[in-house]
Amino acid sequence: MERNIIVAVDAMGGDNAPFEIVKGVAEAVNIYPVKVLLVGKEDVVKKELSAYTYEDGSIEIVNADEVIGTDEVPTEAVRKKKNSSLMVGLGLLKEKKAEAFISAGSTGALFVGGTFTVGRIKGIDRPALATCLPTLKGFSLLLDSGANVDCKPQYLEQFAKMGSVYAQNVLGVKNPTVGLANIGVEKEKGSMVVKEAYEMLENSDINFIGNAEIVDIPNGVADVIVCDGFVGNTILKLTEGLSKALFKIIKSEITSGVYKLAAAALKTPFSNIKKTFDSDQVGGAPYIGLRALVMKVHGSCKAPAITNCIKQSISFIENDTVAKIEQLIQK
Repeated sequence: MERNIIVAVDAMGGDNAPFEIVKGVAEAVNIYPVKVLLVGKEDVVKKELSAYTYEDGSIEIVNADEVIGTDEVPTEAVRKKKNSSLMVGLGLLKEKKAEAFISAGSTGALFVGGTFTVGRIKGIDRPALATCLPTLKGFSLLLDSGANVDCKPQYLEQFAKMGSVYAQNVLGVKNPTVGLANIGVEKEKGSMVVKEAYEMLENSDINFIGNAEIVDIPNGVADVIVCDGFVGNTILKLTEGLSKALFKIIKSEITSGVYKLAAAALKTPFSNIKKTFDSDQVGGAPYIGLRALVMKVHGSCKAPAITNCIKQSISFIENDTVAKIEQLIQK
């Protein structure tokens, strides 16, 4: 299997590292034509890899003695822990020894480190964290989902353009629709920032459909939903919490009383529904707007998330997504 694409993966980041991370990488290299640089404590990673079979040369270990914890202040951790798995991985990206970097580690450290190590695309003021939300039509790409709490109107315009390019080139959505998250669909609704962003998006070269009311997002009102990081993270966390609560209620109901006999018959359909809401099936959330691909995976991710994230990375690289974002921004 020819392996032209090289992806670096943080072996030490996340709640289930390194076991689930290494397992996901081992599965990925047996499916996709990619070489993976596994960054972390060499002896630990090597021991985990010994349990798997993979083609020689498809995985290489890059030693990094330190680990950035999720409880550390991102700016301090990035500055002090230069030999952490996260910073060494970003360094490989900067030096063009890898074309993408994936981590389930500290969200803040990854954002700060990515911005200062890899750098922003020319014309982009703020990179955005883009997350796929499940909807009745499949999914919507939500950005920003937590990287930028306070935004200017031009940031939202840039998020919309970057999200449109990513949805089309990586997620395979033709001419993706873009909606501006708001408290109503009317043009005059929302804050001053949102109103000004609306005017900008009306005159942009993307498929902008206007305001997207929050209640309509689960119905798939738009392929791309744009908002500031505070609103986006609130939408994301509420969606995660509500879906977990609903599944607990449903499970409790169908496994008790007169419905108990039907539980076995309903196991498959409910398992399929649960999979729809499983972030591991999507992969990761990219920091769009950097000069190379940096992807954040959920801290509690399992192996399938890493495998799917590597798949996303391949699509991103093969479609030259950074160059297409640059073209749209400059236009």
